[in-house]
Amino acid sequence: MRKASLRADILCLVTALIWGFAFVAQRMGMDHIGPMAFNGIRFALGAMVLAPLAIRSLRYPPPAPFLPGAKDGFPWLGGLAAGGVLFAGATLQQVGMLYTTAGKAGFITGLYVVLVPLLGLFFGQKAARGDVIGAVAAAVGLYFLSVTEDFTLAPGDGLELIGAVFWAGHVLVIGWLSPRTRALPLALAQYGVCSILSLTAAVIFEDTTWAGVAGAGWAILYGGVLSVGVAYTLQVVAQRDANPTHAAVLLSFETVFAAVGGALFLDESLGGRGLFGCCLMFAGMLAAQLWPRKPASA
Repeated sequence: MRKASLRADILCLVTALIWGFAFVAQRMGMDHIGPMAFNGIRFALGAMVLAPLAIRSLRYPPPAPFLPGAKDGFPWLGGLAAGGVLFAGATLQQVGMLYTTAGKAGFITGLYVVLVPLLGLFFGQKAARGDVIGAVAAAVGLYFLSVTEDFTLAPGDGLELIGAVFWAGHVLVIGWLSPRTRALPLALAQYGVCSILSLTAAVIFEDTTWAGVAGAGWAILYGGVLSVGVAYTLQVVAQRDANPTHAAVLLSFETVFAAVGGALFLDESLGGRGLFGCCLMFAGMLAAQLWPRKPASA
């Protein structure tokens, strides 16, 4: 059992590494094509990677209660809802990265960990003390990371912050849908919806060329095959045996790897003020996940 748990922890850390370095690929890819086209192609690739596993899982009965239309086939309704929210979060993240660094985008996006329990208040969920402490620490950290000395928020950081709200909403939507349908077909459906919406927006708002797609090829492959397809699969496999707390903490290192990747490949520097803000934000994320919670009453 200990060996399986160790393997699961390693897989979670590898997943966080892939996701963190994906921010670098996302920045590099937009040197050649627009943000909508990049997202559309990478989510299409991710869907293709996940498709064999998702189709295979259709052999097994879905969990109950069933969503409408998901008992014997594909969870299209759930995929449409989750894909719409995913499209909003991914679009804001990708467009925001035109105006901010990969490291800052990673940390600000990671705020969804703190925002999830706060948004849960609107659905009658109670926030633990760690959620409140984490939110305060993250807010102060965001100030040092993104708010300038004349009290203005950089446009890219503002878009990433709004995107983090949608990422938190996506977690809540998936949290409601997952117990009611098959997980992998749901993931495939939402990736397909996100890809279609992104490609449609790219046709309307962007001028995409085959030369641009070829120039962004490696970044698209990383963002689609590794970040969307492989990393998601690794997460599913890892969390079969992982301690939930271990998994949450290790996956949070995505933000750290984003900053490391930005420094190594994009020559980005957060500076002393930014590093202090990142430390506070990361501490807030850990507090929101690790603070003991009171058991629910029977």
